[in-house]
Amino acid sequence: MRSLPALARLTLLALPLAGILAGCTTEKLVYRDRDPFNEPVAAAKGFLGYYSDDSKRTTCGNCHVDFQTRWEGSAHAGAYASLPANAQDFCKSCHTVNARGNLVNETAGWDATRDPIYHDVQCESCHGPGLDHVRAVNQGQIIRPLAKIGMTGDGTCADCHSGAHHPFAEEWAQSSHATINASRVANATCARCHETRQALASWGVTGNYMEKGDAAAYQAAASCAACHDPHGSDNPSQLRFPINTTDLEQNLCIKCHLRYDAPTNTSSSPHAPQGSLLVGTAGYRPPDFTYAEERIFSSHATEANPRLCAGCHVNSYQVNDAQGGFVGQATGHLMRPIPCVDANGLPTADESCAYTAAARSWNTCTTSGCHANAQAAANAFNATRGTMRLLTDQLWTDLNASNSLQAFPTDAGLLARVRQLYPGEWSTTDNRISPAEGAEFNARLCGEYGQSTADNSKGIHNPFLCQALLVASINQLVATYALPAPPAEVQAILDGPVGGEFARGLRRSSTPIPGHDVRVAARQR
Repeated sequence: MRSLPALARLTLLALPLAGILAGCTTEKLVYRDRDPFNEPVAAAKGFLGYYSDDSKRTTCGNCHVDFQTRWEGSAHAGAYASLPANAQDFCKSCHTVNARGNLVNETAGWDATRDPIYHDVQCESCHGPGLDHVRAVNQGQIIRPLAKIGMTGDGTCADCHSGAHHPFAEEWAQSSHATINASRVANATCARCHETRQALASWGVTGNYMEKGDAAAYQAAASCAACHDPHGSDNPSQLRFPINTTDLEQNLCIKCHLRYDAPTNTSSSPHAPQGSLLVGTAGYRPPDFTYAEERIFSSHATEANPRLCAGCHVNSYQVNDAQGGFVGQATGHLMRPIPCVDANGLPTADESCAYTAAARSWNTCTTSGCHANAQAAANAFNATRGTMRLLTDQLWTDLNASNSLQAFPTDAGLLARVRQLYPGEWSTTDNRISPAEGAEFNARLCGEYGQSTADNSKGIHNPFLCQALLVASINQLVATYALPAPPAEVQAILDGPVGGEFARGLRRSSTPIPGHDVRVAARQR
C-alpha cells in the first residue's frame, strides 16, 4: 500500500470499517457478568451449595465475602473432611448441606443428590435454600432466608448437635442456660444476661435472625448462638469472646457472671459474682483488711486452668465399657463442674447426690493435674466446704431456713446479735456500708444460704480469698460491736495464716482489674 496514492489508501481502509459499522447497525451486542450462582438440580430443592467446591467458595460467599472469610476458619468449613472413611450416610447428613438445621422438611441438598457441592456445613445449613434469595436480587427484590437462634422446634443447632455421641442440646436443655425467666426478661437490665436476643444486642451484635422482630418469642438465657458465633470467630469453638482472659469485660463467661460482687447501699446480697470472685476482686473489704498478695490466691485461676470458668464447668469426657466400647459422651453443656453421674459414669441433671468420689464426676479436677485422683479432689472440696461452713456459721446461722437475716434468737451468729442490738446498722439511706452489711455480704458470697443469685461454689471458686474475707469480717464485728470472741477452734483459724504455697505460675488474685477496685470502693462508701 505504500505505492498507492493517499486517496486510494484511504478508500481501501474505509471499506472494511464501513462493513463493520454496517454490521453494528443490524446486531445488538450485550456484555454481562455471569450470574453469581449455579442453577441447582430440581432434587436439591433450591439449595445452591458451593459455587466452586474445589476452592470451597460458597455461593453465598460471592456476595457476602465477610461471612465467607470468617466461615472459612471454622470447623464447619471442614466438616465433611472430618468424617472417618467408613462414615455412614446418617453421619454425613450432619456434615453436609441439606434439610438439617433449617426449616426445610423434605429430602434436599446432599441427601438428595450426593453432589460434593453440598459438602461441609455451609451458610444454607442454617439459613435454608438460597435460590429464591439470589433470583430475587437479580429482579431487584429482597427475600431474606433468616436463620434461627433459638432452640425450640425444627431448624436449630439441635438438629445436628445432639445424640449419644454429641449430646450438646440434651445437656444444655437441662442447664440453667436454657431457663427462661419472664420477669427478668421483662427487666431491661436483667435481660442483657437472661435473654439471648438482649445479650447479643448489648454486645453489639446487629445481625438479623428469625426471632429478632418477634417480641413474644422469649429466648433462653443463653442459647447456642449467645456464646457461639455461627459465622465463625478467632476463638476456639467459634466462641464470641475469649474464655482464657482475666479481663472481666472480655471473658465470655464473666461478661454475665459479674454483677453485684460487693455490697451496695440497697443490697447486702451478691448477684452473679462468680467471675470477680474467681479472679480475686469480689467481696466486702473491711478498712483494716490485710490482703496478703503472696499468700491469697485463687487456686482455680492458675496456669493449670487457663480456660478459667470453662476449664471446670465445661466438663467434656467419653465413657467406654470394660472392653473399650463406646458407652456415651459428656459434652460439658450441663455447665456443672462436678456433676452427679449415672451408673455408667455419665452426667445427669440431678444436683442432690453426695459429694463423693463415686457419686460425681471429678474429671476436670484430675485431668488438670491439680488433684491426683477423684478421691483427692473430693477430699479437698469437702475440706474447703467445711471451713466455709464453720466460718459463715460464726457470722450467721439461718436457723429457720428463711434465707433472711433475723435477730437473735430467731437466727444465731454474730450478725443475728448485731441485728438484735443495733438494727439500724442495716440502712438504705445512710449512704454507707456498715461492718454488719459488709459481713452479711461476705457470708452470702462464700456460704450456703440457698440463694440462686449468690456465688454457689461453696467457697471453691476462691477458697483463700473467701477465708480471708470471712476472717476479717468476724474480727471486725467482734471489735466494732463488742461481741463475744468465737470458740477456740474458730479463733485458731482467725489467728493462723490464710492461703497456701503454690508453684504453678499463679495469677495473683489480688491484682486489680483496671477500674474494678475503684468501683468496689465506691460501692462500699
